Amino acid sequence: MQYRERVWAEISLDALSLNVENIQKQIAQADLDTEYCAVVKADAYGHGEEFVCRHLYELGIRFYAVSSFEEALRVRKWCPDGEILILGYTAPECAPMLAEHNIIQTIVSVEYAKELAKFAEVGFPVRCHIALDTGMGRIGLRTGLETSEINACLQEMKEISGLDGLNIEGLFTHFAVADENDTDNITYTIRQETEFFHMAELFETEIAPLKQVHCMNSAAILYRNDLPSTLARAGIIMYGLKPNANLEVPIPLTPVLSLRSRISHIKTVPEGTCISYGRTYTTPTEKQIATVTIGYADGYSRHLSNRGEVIVKGVRCPIVGRVCMDQMMIDVSAVPDVETGDIVTLIGTDGSETITADDIAGICGTIGYEIVCNISKRVPRIFLKDGRQIHEDCLI
Repeated sequence: MQYRERVWAEISLDALSLNVENIQKQIAQADLDTEYCAVVKADAYGHGEEFVCRHLYELGIRFYAVSSFEEALRVRKWCPDGEILILGYTAPECAPMLAEHNIIQTIVSVEYAKELAKFAEVGFPVRCHIALDTGMGRIGLRTGLETSEINACLQEMKEISGLDGLNIEGLFTHFAVADENDTDNITYTIRQETEFFHMAELFETEIAPLKQVHCMNSAAILYRNDLPSTLARAGIIMYGLKPNANLEVPIPLTPVLSLRSRISHIKTVPEGTCISYGRTYTTPTEKQIATVTIGYADGYSRHLSNRGEVIVKGVRCPIVGRVCMDQMMIDVSAVPDVETGDIVTLIGTDGSETITADDIAGICGTIGYEIVCNISKRVPRIFLKDGRQIHEDCLI
């Protein structure tokens, strides 16, 4: 295929389909009637939310999780009868619009619940799930195992449930270390499970029945799929990456995103030539140096300077010198018949070589999530289905 772009991300909807299928099989093993919930926040983890959501909808997915009201409104356009849960903050003044668009809002505290209820219109309650903080330390009503902690949390849930204008349909929590397999962290996760399901049982016994009681994130889907969670919130694994790059996964996962660019210039330089800002790289011998049309403004980290690799014509090539804002240099001395215009693979497969977002994350000292989410909006997403381009999503 011919691309006019200097850099682009290819999004394989076929890979997305495979991942969804394998995740659904993993969920079904426990035979607990757990529903698939697609986490599509942050522009579907940088993959392009519109066509990801459209494709998920075609696959029969009907529950979605987002981070903000703006994301929820966009998903509502593409998934008209889907359930949409906002996991993050929404201004209380938006209560009427939440009800109008049938969007579920997370409640993180009694104070927030009161503010949201204050703005809700009579006869149009806001659908809500209450977040419980069982050990993540991020959002939600604080739980515990001591009687005083349990009673305090129960009282808060009762107070929230008694507010006019709110319809409490669910409870959820988020695991902090479900992607770790050492004894201490497994014990910590089990404690989170115990606190959460105990509070859910008390809610249904003393307050009202719940439609949803959910705690499974990507890591729990992989390693704790026997939990009685009504939703399985599939996030990073849906896009083919691991929750923990160092831990093997029990199901096949195929990366959905590939990142590619082009060679714009090639030059042969003698020994002792300095490359890029700061003179951090000097050629040890005569080298063939190529300029690639991608930089940190595209989301390709400057931490990869003199450390990362790319693939050209199936050959791994080191990055030399500092990554610039819009360009960088690579050593193509080992690539036969290299030419300007040749495609450079930064994430993905070319021939027998593959570079994953997790590989890049390891170099940068971060996680694969950040690598894909940081790919700039100015990088067009090219959507592929059955090996063919079906759409190009870009700013122009």
